Amino acid sequence: MRYVRLILVGLALSGAAGYGAYARLGNESASPDARAAQKASPPAEAPRIAVVSAVATRQDVPVTRRSVGWVEPVATVMVRARVEGEVVEQLVRDGQIVKKGDLLFRIDDREIRAAIAKDEAALARDQATLARAQADARRARDLLEKRVAAPQQVDQAEAEAKIAAANIQADQAALDADRIRLGYTQVRAPIDGRLGVVRVTPGNIVRASDGGEGLVTITQMKPLRISFTLPERDLPTLRAAAAQGEVPVRVLAHGGTGPQGQGTLDFIDSGVDPTSGTITAKALLPNEDGSLWPGQYVDVEIELGRHEHAVTVPLAAVQPGQDGPFVYVVGADGKVAVRKVVTGETHGDVVVVDKGIEPGEHVVIEGQQRLRDGTRVAEKVTGAGGTGTKQGAGA
Repeated sequence: MRYVRLILVGLALSGAAGYGAYARLGNESASPDARAAQKASPPAEAPRIAVVSAVATRQDVPVTRRSVGWVEPVATVMVRARVEGEVVEQLVRDGQIVKKGDLLFRIDDREIRAAIAKDEAALARDQATLARAQADARRARDLLEKRVAAPQQVDQAEAEAKIAAANIQADQAALDADRIRLGYTQVRAPIDGRLGVVRVTPGNIVRASDGGEGLVTITQMKPLRISFTLPERDLPTLRAAAAQGEVPVRVLAHGGTGPQGQGTLDFIDSGVDPTSGTITAKALLPNEDGSLWPGQYVDVEIELGRHEHAVTVPLAAVQPGQDGPFVYVVGADGKVAVRKVVTGETHGDVVVVDKGIEPGEHVVIEGQQRLRDGTRVAEKVTGAGGTGTKQGAGA
């Protein structure tokens, strides 16, 4: 068996040597033109990466800041009773819109009307007393001129007249006070606004000294204030914008993008909160459509100026890197180059590029995951100049 294996190995080696000689003979027998064409053919080019690009443009961009704010009423009044008595009539309901001066409740006024009648009677009595005292004083002066009365009688008569005049003044003051108290039996709205929960119904006894939550609370709904905070670093820009005139403030639904109103900045706090490093500001909104509600959280966008003639690219083009943000720029040869950039303001879906990009350059906004510096791409251009597809030079 050992001899048989040796014979088989020898036959295999002889066959391989014969096939190699045959292959060399075939190559040598090929024509010179075929061999030259085989050497001159370049290796196959790698397929291009499909990307979407946009054109860097120059435009004016507003300088904006966004924050979370909350809605505050300009005025809130807790309506309380100012006299003691029984509530005999309730003329409003929970949540009703009222105007200043509208009648809300009536309190029993019979006792106060009786006091007014008593005051009027006392006033009439003292007026009669004053008339008599003045007549006595005149007679005393006449008798003094005829040397019939003593000077002391004249002095006493004039003093009685002055006392009667003072009593009249006291009676008139008491009458005015009771008339004011009578007005308090009609509880009226001190401001325009929306009522809260009516906490007192007819039959209840109310007093001016009652604490608690009062009869009802009125909240002014138009206008409203939006309170929000900004970082301390934005304070100089905020103050500069306020010094130039009205600063527009937009309010968006919290967590959404739909606008809910627009107003103007009307307050900047006098100090920075040292615990949070923020400054509090407030804006006044008309709220004519009633879409905002006190206590509601909203997104606030405040415009602090404009960045004129700024170079902008879509926000999707800017990629984070270890050395800072960068973009992929598509060259005329269809290759991408990594370009470090310095970004500025962001407005919507565009970002200002302060350094690194010139207007008209193409930046990749989709397909960056498979790109490297020098990768060949087939780009689809969007944005300025329309939409098209190109592969660069030598495609």
